[in-house]
Amino acid sequence: MRAVIYATGSTFVVEVEESLSRAGIELVAGIRNRDGPCHLSNPAQSVPLAGAGPGLRDLPFIVPLFTPANRRAAVAEARAQGFFTPLSLIDPTVIRPRDLPQGEGLYVNAGAVIGAGTRFGAFVVVNRTASLGHDLICGDYVSIGPGAVLAGMITLGDDVVIGAGAVILPEVTVGAGAVVAAGAVVNRDVPAGATVAGNPARIVRRGDA
Repeated sequence: MRAVIYATGSTFVVEVEESLSRAGIELVAGIRNRDGPCHLSNPAQSVPLAGAGPGLRDLPFIVPLFTPANRRAAVAEARAQGFFTPLSLIDPTVIRPRDLPQGEGLYVNAGAVIGAGTRFGAFVVVNRTASLGHDLICGDYVSIGPGAVLAGMITLGDDVVIGAGAVILPEVTVGAGAVVAAGAVVNRDVPAGATVAGNPARIVRRGDA
C-alpha cells in the first residue's frame, strides 16, 4: 500500500512516518501545503501542493496535525485540492479490540491501548501510549494526548482535546470543543467549549469567554 502525508509543517509528521513504516505502508510524498519548515525525515519526499499531480492526489492521505481546528481545515483543504481518500492508520503496536467501529481518517500512535466497545468518529488522533477504557464514544476530530488515561463509559464530543497525561474517571461526558489540560484529573462532566485543569479538574475558561 502507498500513501501521502498532507501538511508537512507539523512536527507530528515524524510520528506518522514511523507508524506508516511499521505498518508496511510506503510513504510516497509529503504535500507541502504551506511555506515554512518541512518536518519530513527525508526532505526530498516533500512536494509543493502545486506540484502534486493526479498520481499523488489519487493516493490515500493522512493529516498529521494534532489540534482539531487545524486538522479540520487541512482535511477540507486537501479535499478541495482533489485528495479524496483519507487513510486510517492504527500503529501495529496498538492493543485494540476485535471490533472497532471507526470513522475515516483515524490515526492511533504507537503503544496505545483501546478498550472493547470503543467507537471512533472521523479524523480522530490518539497519541502514543494513551489508554482508552471500554465503551468509549469518541466524536469527530477528537485529539487525545500521549499518556492520557480514560476510564470506561466515557463520551467525548466533537473537537475535544485531551492533554498529555490527563486522567478521566468513569462515566464522564466531555462536551464538544472542550479542552482537558495536561495532567488534569476529571471526575465530573465538562461543559461544551470549556477548559478544565487541575486535580480535581476545575473550569478555568468557559466556552463563551
